[in-house]
Amino acid sequence: MRRVDQRHSARKAAKARSRPISVNLLAAHPDAAGTATRLAAQRLRKARIPLQPLLRRAGLSELQIDTPDARIGVASQIAFLELAAAELGEPLLGFKTARDFDLRQTGLLFYVAASSETLGEALERVQRYSSMVNAGVVLKCATAGDLRISVRYAGVARHSDRQQMEFLVTIVIRICRKLTNRQLAPTAVRLVHRGSSDASEFESFVGCRIDFGEDADEIVFEPQARQLPLIGADPYLNAMLVRYCEEALSHRRSNTSSLRTAIENAVTPLLPHGEARIDIVARELGMSGRTLARKLAADGLTFAEILDQLRCDLTARYLEEGNLSIAQIAWLVGYRGVSAFTHACKRWTGMTPGQIRGRLSPQKAR
Repeated sequence: MRRVDQRHSARKAAKARSRPISVNLLAAHPDAAGTATRLAAQRLRKARIPLQPLLRRAGLSELQIDTPDARIGVASQIAFLELAAAELGEPLLGFKTARDFDLRQTGLLFYVAASSETLGEALERVQRYSSMVNAGVVLKCATAGDLRISVRYAGVARHSDRQQMEFLVTIVIRICRKLTNRQLAPTAVRLVHRGSSDASEFESFVGCRIDFGEDADEIVFEPQARQLPLIGADPYLNAMLVRYCEEALSHRRSNTSSLRTAIENAVTPLLPHGEARIDIVARELGMSGRTLARKLAADGLTFAEILDQLRCDLTARYLEEGNLSIAQIAWLVGYRGVSAFTHACKRWTGMTPGQIRGRLSPQKAR
């Protein structure tokens, strides 16, 4: 019996290692209204790029895209936006899509924010009801000091995403400007992912330098921005919309992060510092290393397996970007030298980092 169990575990582990990145992203199931996905699909159609192959790779269908009220998995949206950006040759797709669309398309969430009294109150509404638009996003506004808006992912892997996060950040800044009728500029914008080779257009829109490769995603405004009055304030309308939002919120199912996704999100910022150890990650997740190991074992996983697969996924992503050296990528995924990193790449793929980049470059240039 023990031998049968071991063979079953080996087959399960081999199957997990063979999964493409896009499948790993679908482990958890928070959903979204799909506005970003549909806007990106419009751009692809306008460019006469076939949608179906990209949708299939992201786990979507044209029926979902063409049905306005159909919810879309957040992991699928993230995957599709990344695929669309590569296919269009537009590294700033998320930003440009969010910059150009009508904010009223966000629906009830926009109107409950717009009818609030002050910007601080509007952002509190957005914080509470954002799951109606995207259940994989958790917004948090600081209650004292600078007006600090942090964005965290729940139930989806943060390390795989660039486009959706830049879409979200752009929307938040646009909402702040539109509701106050002021060209508000943040004092800081910090993002976890690596920046594109030229983010100047994005930074020009934001109005400040964007710091990439940070430990958290956040937008910071001056403290006084919290008290700015809104041009569309309407306390009676707001009270009615809040009731609608509360009712809608009560019907939304609770979404929590899968253990694997929570570990991946905790590990990613620790990798460059050589601190991606189970005891440190467990402490981040509010448990002991022994408890975390036991929970993983119950799912047929180990911390080492998750760490190894995450490094492999991140390596593929960084090599495709083209603006990072092999030595920089080795550091970003937690290797102290190129030699050890090259050995790991050969173990994962049978190729050196340079050979992998050579394979990825023609796809990116298409």
